[in-house]
Amino acid sequence: MLPPFLRPGDTVAIVAPASWFPYSELADGLHILRNVWHLNVVEGDSLHAIKGPFAGSDDLRRADLQRFFDDPAIRAVFAARGGYGCYRIADDLNLSGLQANPKWLVGFSDVTVLLSLLYNHGLASLHGLMPRQFGDPDRADALESLRQWLFGESPTHYTVSAHPLNRSGRAQGHLIGGNLTMLSNSIDTPTDLDFNGKILFIEDIDETLFSLDRMMTQLRRAGRLARLAGLVVGQFTDMRGNLSLPFGKDSYEIIADAVVGYDYPVLFDFPAGHVNYNLALPIGQTVELAVQKKTGRINFI
Repeated sequence: MLPPFLRPGDTVAIVAPASWFPYSELADGLHILRNVWHLNVVEGDSLHAIKGPFAGSDDLRRADLQRFFDDPAIRAVFAARGGYGCYRIADDLNLSGLQANPKWLVGFSDVTVLLSLLYNHGLASLHGLMPRQFGDPDRADALESLRQWLFGESPTHYTVSAHPLNRSGRAQGHLIGGNLTMLSNSIDTPTDLDFNGKILFIEDIDETLFSLDRMMTQLRRAGRLARLAGLVVGQFTDMRGNLSLPFGKDSYEIIADAVVGYDYPVLFDFPAGHVNYNLALPIGQTVELAVQKKTGRINFI
């Protein structure tokens, strides 16, 4: 079940649970949240903190999240950016306050580990654009997609054009997933997911093709791909080949090979991930994946 939708005047929080960044880069995002969406914004201490590559110590970042998860007056928590760091703080978070008063958690990339944590506790979240990116005019459509989901104007479906590697079929299940690196690194940890009967979404950025093949093979060897209901393949951005030993396949061909032998529908080239057109996805919601010869659809149930 989705958390309550936002209304103008609601109070939301912004934290930096992973990498640090110059606070000035949040100016546009804060303006949109406060003056366009008309929300009250509380800022976490992590927005001004630096410790190595992180937005403050693990304890500080975890305390920021915990404080806002526990506060019933906060109706949504936005991760300002990803990077790296959520993986270090996920296991010691207490979600009892969030379960008592569900609220939106918004983010993607490294934040995937937190989206998975919430899913494992029966809580839905949004894989979508983060406030550090809100002011980019090239991301206006992605921002509108996020706004619609947060304010109860969510679409009934997304439709995308056919891709040559698509596998036709129709399936239904909870939507799970996010960044492939975070998903593969979570196997046999508390943020591992039950993939059985689920619609899995994956995306990634700046990995080698050998790493991509290794991660997909890891999921396959671990049995995580065998009993999916369906697979949605998002954007794999800035993937790198090895000049001295070319792989010979692109990202989508590697993924298609990893699911050979399974009969569930597969939808390629979905517009979500580290790209400007990053459609918001409700992690934990029941969806229907319908892949046909000319189009693919994700229907929200």
